[in-house]
Amino acid sequence: MADTSARLLRLLSLLQTPREWPGPELARRLAVSERTVRNDVDRLRTLGYPVDATRGSAGGYRLAAGTAMPPLLLEDDEAVAVAVSLRTSSGGGLSGIEESSLRALTKLQQVLPRRLRSQVEALGAATERVRFGPPRTVVAAGLLTDLAAVVGAQEVVRFGYADHAGASTERKVEPYRLVSMGSRWYLVAFDLARDDWRTFRLDRMSDVRSVGHRFRARGLPAADLADYVAEKTRQVRHRVSGTVRVHAPASFVEQRMGRWNEETVEVEDEHTCLVRIGGPSMTDIAFWLGILEADFEVVDSPELADAVRLIAERYSRAT
Repeated sequence: MADTSARLLRLLSLLQTPREWPGPELARRLAVSERTVRNDVDRLRTLGYPVDATRGSAGGYRLAAGTAMPPLLLEDDEAVAVAVSLRTSSGGGLSGIEESSLRALTKLQQVLPRRLRSQVEALGAATERVRFGPPRTVVAAGLLTDLAAVVGAQEVVRFGYADHAGASTERKVEPYRLVSMGSRWYLVAFDLARDDWRTFRLDRMSDVRSVGHRFRARGLPAADLADYVAEKTRQVRHRVSGTVRVHAPASFVEQRMGRWNEETVEVEDEHTCLVRIGGPSMTDIAFWLGILEADFEVVDSPELADAVRLIAERYSRAT
C-alpha cells in the first residue's frame, strides 16, 4: 500500500506538468506496466482528480480542469516561490486579489514543512517594500484571467478600446501574449481590421468577449515580446524628438539624463556631445534640457528652439 501511495503521488506530480503523457512513457518513469498506469489513473479519478485521456500516436494522459480544486504537489522551491509571489501580489496593478492572496498564503503556510515555513517567514521579516502611492492604473484580475484563457485557447476577441485622447473604437483581434511592465498590463495582438500587430493597455479595454471561433497562430512580431512592448511604449512616450549639442562630456550628460537617456549620445570631443532626445512634447524636452546643468544649442528642430525660448522667457519673468 505504501508503494502504491508513493507511486500515485509521483504520477500526480508528472500529470501536473502541462503536457500530454503517453502511457508507455509514464510506465517507464514509474517502472511499472502500462496496465498499472491505467489502474493508477482510475484511482486518481476516483479521488477527484480529472485525468483526461486521448487516443492515437500523439495521445496520452493529462490533468484537466475539474469542478473543484484538488490538492497540488509542489517541489520545495516551487512552494517558496508561490509564497513569495502571494506576499507581493497586492502591490501590483491588479485589483480584487489582495484578500484572496492573503487567504491563499495563510493556507499554504499552514501546510509548509517547518524548514520551508521558516524560510518564507524570514524573508517576510527581513524585507520591506517601498510604495510610491497607488498604482497609476488598476486592472481587474478577472479581465487578466479571461484574456489569459483566450490567449491559451487561441480565440478571436472583440473589445472597446480608448486611446490616449479618450477616443473609443471597436477592435477585433487575435490575442497572443500578456505583458506586464511596471504597474501596467499590455495585450500583444494581431488587429484584424488593421491587418497589423498592435499592443493594447488592459486598463483601456472594455466589454471584452470571445467571438466564438479560433485562429491559426501567426509568426510573432518579435522574438522577445517584452522588449517589443517596451519599444512600442517608448515610441508613444517619445512622440516628438530633437537633437542638441551639449557643451559637457558625454559621460556627464548620460549620468544627468538618467531615465531620459533612451536616445543616442554621440561624442564630438572630450568637452561636447550630440544628444538626440525624445519626449511627449517639445516643452517636456525643453524642461529636461534646462536641468542638465550644461550649456546647449538646438541643432535640428525649430519647434524645440521655440519651446526652449518660451521656457527661458517664463523663467526670466519669474526673477
